Parts: sequence; structure tokens; C-alpha cells
Amino acid sequence: MHSGASRPWHPIPIIESGEPLWPLPGELLRLEPHPYQALGAPYGEGASPFQLRRGVIERLLHAQRLLQQERHGWRLAIFDGWRPVAVQRFMVEHTFASECRRRGVDQHQPSAERDQVIEAVARLWAPPSEDPATPPPHSTGAAVDLTLVDQRGQTVPMGSAIDAIGAIAEPKHPGRLAQALPPGEERETLLRQQQHRDLLHQAMAGAGFAQHPGEWWHFSWGDQLWAWRCGVPEAFYGRWSKGSTA
Repeated sequence: MHSGASRPWHPIPIIESGEPLWPLPGELLRLEPHPYQALGAPYGEGASPFQLRRGVIERLLHAQRLLQQERHGWRLAIFDGWRPVAVQRFMVEHTFASECRRRGVDQHQPSAERDQVIEAVARLWAPPSEDPATPPPHSTGAAVDLTLVDQRGQTVPMGSAIDAIGAIAEPKHPGRLAQALPPGEERETLLRQQQHRDLLHQAMAGAGFAQHPGEWWHFSWGDQLWAWRCGVPEAFYGRWSKGSTA
């Protein structure tokens, strides 16, 4: 499955800083087993999704401290960090096939329904571009998918799973739904989910991160998406691959 979808941040130039990837420190919780690795995604020998640029890690630790000022004992929980382009391609194809099965669409037969699946997947997953000028955000080591855990170590309700497809992934979705409901348990549940999404955003924004406009779980610092959202003229993290000088 191929998609030519582009992102509004792609024109932003990248002046690579040369900063290396670092493994996540113990202070940051990892959600394991990693789902893409469990599917057989091709990370390569010795590679791990739980790596990020050093500056990004420093800001994650800052964001966690800000979170704990609001919720004692709560922590950030890292779902995904660095993602090679080969893994991006693998997951785009896997998600397309899975969504076709879910909708009862023949993935090999051209149809309007198949085109709808392609569009939905392209909204969630960045194109697995090999062009160094348009790297998928996670391939830079500057983007992170994450959620929150409470003082008991339990993930808190956020209103959707990470990687959910559709409007439910948008950062303000639970709050919009709640506005249309009368007072009651369902409305309170949605408002609590929105509160948790807002709490994550508040901590991450306080540490300088920019949020993906369509994904409550995705934040970055230093890549093209971050530069676009923050009005910065250039990014300083480009694609990082095993063997890079960065």
C-alpha cells in the first residue's frame, strides 16, 4: 500500500545537529513488550525503539517532573520512540491490511472503500519516505508516543488506544463528545479522559514539546513537525539510521 500523502511541515529545512540517540533512562517507564517488535517489525540487530535524541530525553525528564507537580507519583509511560523507515513501512502496510480486514474490504481490489482505508491510514501514519528532506517524524529520534500511569503503575483512561484511527485520536475528542451529552456517568467518563489528555499535553508543552494535531499521544521536539507547530524556521533533527554519524 502506497500513499503520496504529504505533511505541512515537509518544506521546513533540516540542519542536522549531529546529536546521537541515547537509550531511555530508568526514570522513564517503557511499555513492554513493544508491540511493533512483537509483530516482527524490522528494527535490525541490536536496535531498539526505546531510544531518542539526548535533548529529547532531557525534556522528557523535565516533563515528568512537571507532571508530578500536578499528580504525585504519576509517570510518563513511553510507548514508542525511534522508528527506522523500514519499520514505518512495515507498520503502514500492517495497519492497512488490518484495517481492510476490520472493514471487510479487499485490500488487493481497487474500490472506493479501499481508497477510504488508504486515506485513513495515511492520516495516522506518516509516509515511509526515504527522502532525507521529508523524514517520518519517528525516524529522527525526536518524536515520542506516550501515555500516563498513575501512582499504582496503572495506565489511566485516555479515551482511545495509542495508534487509534479516526477522530477519536484527536487531542480534544472526548471533550467535544462530552459537550453534547447531558450530565451523567457517560459525560463524566469523557471529561475525565479529556482531563488526562490535557494533563499530558500540559506537562509536555511545559517542557517545550509540540503535539501532533491529530494524535493525543504523539509529541516531538526538534523535528520538522515541532518547527512547524512552533513557528521555528528550521529543524535540527533529521532522519537517523544505524550507522549515521549523528
